[in-house]
Amino acid sequence: MEEDQVAGLVRELVLRILPAKGGGGNGNRDLMAERAFKYAMRIVGSRITPSLANDEAAMAEAVKRQLVNEGRSSDALTFADLYRRFSVLTGPGCIENKWSVLYLLRAVSEDQRKEKAETRGDAGHFTSTISGPASMGGLPVLPRADGHVENGRVRNMQIQLHKTLDQDRAPAGGVLILSKDPENAKAAALREYAEVSQEESEVTESALVKDVLYACQGIDGRFVKFDKDLDGYAVSESYKVPRTTRCMVRKLCELGWLYKKVKEYIYESVERGPIEAIGTVGQAFCAALQEELSDYYKLLAVLEGQVHNPIPGMAEGKGPGNYLSLRRLMVWLAEPTVRIRLMAVLVDDCKNSRGGAMAGAIHMHAQHGDPLVQDFMRRLLRRVCSPLFEMVRSWVLEGELNDIFSEFFVVGQVVKAEALWRDGYQLHSGMLPSFIPEPLAKRILRTGKSINFLRVCCKDQGWADAAAEAASAAGTSTRRGGLGYGETEALEILVVEAAKRIDRHLIEIMYGQFKFRDHCLAIKRYLLLGQGDFIQYLMDIVGPDLSQAANTISSFKLSGLLESAIRASNAQYDDPDILDRLRVKMMPHNSGDRGWDVFSLEYNARDPLNTIFTESVMARYLKIFNFLWKLKRVEHALSATWQTMKPNCSIARLFATRDGGGKQQLVAILRRCQTLRNEMNHFVTNLQYYIMFEVLEYSWVDFSDEMEEARDLDELIVAHERYLNAIVEKSLLGERSHQLNKTLFALFDLILRFRSHGDRLYESAREMQARGETYSRQKPKREPQKMGSWVSGGRKSSSQLTGEFLRSMGEEMDAIAVEYSSLLEGFIAQLPLQQHVDLKFLLFRLDFTEFYSRQQLNTLTTPTKSRRTSLRGGKQSQNA
Repeated sequence: MEEDQVAGLVRELVLRILPAKGGGGNGNRDLMAERAFKYAMRIVGSRITPSLANDEAAMAEAVKRQLVNEGRSSDALTFADLYRRFSVLTGPGCIENKWSVLYLLRAVSEDQRKEKAETRGDAGHFTSTISGPASMGGLPVLPRADGHVENGRVRNMQIQLHKTLDQDRAPAGGVLILSKDPENAKAAALREYAEVSQEESEVTESALVKDVLYACQGIDGRFVKFDKDLDGYAVSESYKVPRTTRCMVRKLCELGWLYKKVKEYIYESVERGPIEAIGTVGQAFCAALQEELSDYYKLLAVLEGQVHNPIPGMAEGKGPGNYLSLRRLMVWLAEPTVRIRLMAVLVDDCKNSRGGAMAGAIHMHAQHGDPLVQDFMRRLLRRVCSPLFEMVRSWVLEGELNDIFSEFFVVGQVVKAEALWRDGYQLHSGMLPSFIPEPLAKRILRTGKSINFLRVCCKDQGWADAAAEAASAAGTSTRRGGLGYGETEALEILVVEAAKRIDRHLIEIMYGQFKFRDHCLAIKRYLLLGQGDFIQYLMDIVGPDLSQAANTISSFKLSGLLESAIRASNAQYDDPDILDRLRVKMMPHNSGDRGWDVFSLEYNARDPLNTIFTESVMARYLKIFNFLWKLKRVEHALSATWQTMKPNCSIARLFATRDGGGKQQLVAILRRCQTLRNEMNHFVTNLQYYIMFEVLEYSWVDFSDEMEEARDLDELIVAHERYLNAIVEKSLLGERSHQLNKTLFALFDLILRFRSHGDRLYESAREMQARGETYSRQKPKREPQKMGSWVSGGRKSSSQLTGEFLRSMGEEMDAIAVEYSSLLEGFIAQLPLQQHVDLKFLLFRLDFTEFYSRQQLNTLTTPTKSRRTSLRGGKQSQNA
């Protein structure tokens, strides 16, 4: 059924094309129509295909352009609308090969335009450009009205067509399969195509091939030149060249544009640019590009050897196999185009990069699925990363930073020896290649730092043997070129082995030769007051001097007293090197400061210990010492107060024999003083126990365990920092305990004021006792008649002075007691708010019987003074 529909459509098309009237009558017209129909069916049933590309959109655009050129803009718009509706028709019953329909319509339109006649003459002479003379199988050209044929070539085609139609009769189905070409029609068609192509082009293909090869080298040819507007090589518009050839030349010359970009980058970087801007990695990149271009040059040399061989024509059969045409050139240059296009992409990405960043950017393009690209990138990266891997090898095994142009991901700077480990070398993340993980980069950094630390600070050369052992264990060489790109696993093994051996050697040097553990213990014993006999004796002998004004104290005298304390205690048996580092330090003072406020001890940590005991670390040790020294001074003051209180019972008995009222007041003051002193001593003793044992000893035990587990200097520094921070936080010296620390120091100052008040109390009591004894010795020498009046007057005057003195001391004692209770309650109330868990144990020790908790509850209902024994007027108030 489908074949009948096609045949009917073809017959209708033939009848529409043939003229309605002809010179031979209707019989001849019917005969010609039948013969034309059969020939058309032969074409429809054949395998002949047009030479144009099957591009529907391009064909529609060509039809619209032709209508516009003929001045038929309205028809062009109508055609565009019809084509839009025609192109969207899909599904059953719709035309699938829409391009063929458009091609047919355009061919028919061209025939009508060329003939310029509405009616045609003899029906025996007909033609069509559907197949055209290029195929020698189309319909002959219809003659003019006078029967004259314009072209002899067309006339020959008509004769050939008549012979074909007469000799070959189609079967009933109207389809003929061409199995032979007895008249060599194919060769004739090829010759005709070649002649037509030569007429359409002013430039031979051989000349274009030569110019394309020139363009591939970045050189302008005769016909193909670089167009700045197009930013590429193209055939000059002044030459007549077919559009397909022009497009092919443009596509081939893309390689020249890419080559020019790569070549300019190499020239700008190596020849004109400063070497500091490109660096060794950039130089290696340019060298790798140049080496890849060398292979490209060899290919161009081979192609230039074939360009002089003539290109055989289409009708000449097979010519020599080593000729070069545009199509063959496209095949030859396919693979080089891929490589040089990739090189141009790398050039664009690396234009503003250098060093490790450049290697990382190139590495990102190696993550590709194409084996050709992978092999090319691996070969290129091995050359580019060679300087970078050499820097890694030199740094890890020799500690040398051979980075002249700042390309390595390890950056060094000139610092003092004590800052070499912390500030001398840093990791530059911007130069870290993406194929080296950051943990591995940090290990590389630490390994090189360890070598430099051993060499510069420790004056040790044992690291060289450790590095050689690491290289041997990793299976790599210590010479250049031992590592390269793609050997990340081997690099990691080398770094791990080197770090393990060199770090172990460094720890052994720190513990053995430089006695790090002993120095930490010495700091604990002397700066953290762990050597009890030494601290007690030192405080006893420097106490009188430190009680003076700070600006009158001689540091030389204090240094002598320090030496005396060392010789008088078990500290004399310590290592002389340790004792030589212990010195007296007088802090800056203001007017009115006492020696207690500015006195301190310092420990001189020399190289390489000052890498751990830095200035900031020693400043925190000094802060802890000042706190512990003041706590020890308060404890010492309370002990001295107790020693002063002990012999004053005789004073109480003396006053009891003289005056009952004075005795009652004195006993009350002494009892209140003793009670307050015991309360203060309870607080100071528990606080001191907490600091010395819960804080210092436990922190030291943890630090000792971490020292045993430390595998490198960084871990040792971190362990010491953790130890020091724990002491600072637990001792209420941290930033979070600022308010609590302020309250604690106010309590210390109040206790020292209480000690001064007690000293004045007992000193005045002893003075009264001395006056009484003097009065007793002088009493028998007085005259009897005057004794009564004198004794009565003296006794009254003495009793009055004693009462005023006791009232004054009682008022001061009450004020100290009230202030102490207020500060202590505030201190205890702040302890539960602290974040550190150990401070809760301090609260438990201070308020074990919950005395202060109950007292705090009663504060809201009972005035503070009513809870204590009043010393005024010799009366006692209600106890809480």
